[in-house]
Amino acid sequence: MGSLLSENPILVIAGPTASGKSSLAVEVAKEFDGEIITADSMQLYKYLDIGTAKPSVAEQEGIKHHLIDILEITEGVDVYDYLARAEKLILEIQSRGKLPIVAGGTGFYIKSLLYGLDNLPGDEKIREKLFAKYDNDEKFGELLEIMTEKSPNDAKKWAQHRRKLIRAYEIFLLTGKSLIELQTLEQPQLRYKSIVYTLNWDRAILRERIFKRTKIMLQQGWIEEGKNLIENMNLFDTPTAHQVLGYKQIAAYLNGEINIAQLEEQIATKTWQYARRQLTWFKKQHPEAIALEMPIADKKVFFANLKEKLQDA
Repeated sequence: MGSLLSENPILVIAGPTASGKSSLAVEVAKEFDGEIITADSMQLYKYLDIGTAKPSVAEQEGIKHHLIDILEITEGVDVYDYLARAEKLILEIQSRGKLPIVAGGTGFYIKSLLYGLDNLPGDEKIREKLFAKYDNDEKFGELLEIMTEKSPNDAKKWAQHRRKLIRAYEIFLLTGKSLIELQTLEQPQLRYKSIVYTLNWDRAILRERIFKRTKIMLQQGWIEEGKNLIENMNLFDTPTAHQVLGYKQIAAYLNGEINIAQLEEQIATKTWQYARRQLTWFKKQHPEAIALEMPIADKKVFFANLKEKLQDA
């Protein structure tokens, strides 16, 4: 398996939006003395509460949750930032004798945490120079042009991920090959002793859950939350938070372009499309994952099986 970052196991609860990851993570944390690390890239931001289905203080049930509400929406974040924080937290949680539980649906964050970004060639001096030159809004366009010419597949895949594209350029300079090409040859190895569950619902039921949850979120004040973020905090001018789902549709509603019924339908449809992409990701990218059929038929049996897995890890 290679060198592990920790000899103690971690638990990952992954899956599509509206699949019940947060509530299950809390139940497991209570049963196994755990702490939860979010793997939802938008829950890192303050104020994106209803729109990201962020667990409330009451829903957290006294369980320590990490990486929620740690960033202002004016701040940028990417997988490098996430990994640095999550890796540190895992060791801290384990040092307290507790179980780290990573829960969320941002697949790239979860895969990168479990497998690392890559084990490909690198040169720190070259990397420092590239980051110094291109890790900013002014010069990133120049890098995108360079990579579009030299490695178009990398440029297309990571056009919205500045640091990943810089890394791809570093690898191209060292090898003359694209990051995508080399990744297909790489055999990834887990960096942690990991028990990974992906929550698996019947698709028709999951779609119904998404549509019902959308209605509830709108009733809970999502429109008002969106109005404040759009009008007072310039949500759509932010470096990363602007990617959050649903707020563009709320803006259209506030501008009188769609009515409330259309708003609900459009958000629910977009969310369902996103959930389908998540399902595809977890199926293809996580061979180590155990498909957990939802709803769980017998929690006692599930907890007993999980206890055995943790002891054997």
